[in-house]
Amino acid sequence: MPTDPIPAQVLARRRAIGVQIRQAREGAELTQERLAERADLDRVTIVRIETGVTSPRLDHLLMIADALGVALSYLVRE
Repeated sequence: MPTDPIPAQVLARRRAIGVQIRQAREGAELTQERLAERADLDRVTIVRIETGVTSPRLDHLLMIADALGVALSYLVRE
């Protein structure tokens, strides 16, 4: 069963969230590996979220925000 294509504006917002996470991670002077450990996630998950390859699950966003010490709204702001 084919799936509907993801609209371009959604992909752009997903990439923007990834950029925001990367900037917050770098501002905290953390590697992807260290953030993954703090958030109890796999490093590959962090890479995929930061690059916009995959849509982050809400629970993953919450775990990342907690690991970075920032509000969830900071990661998803426009």
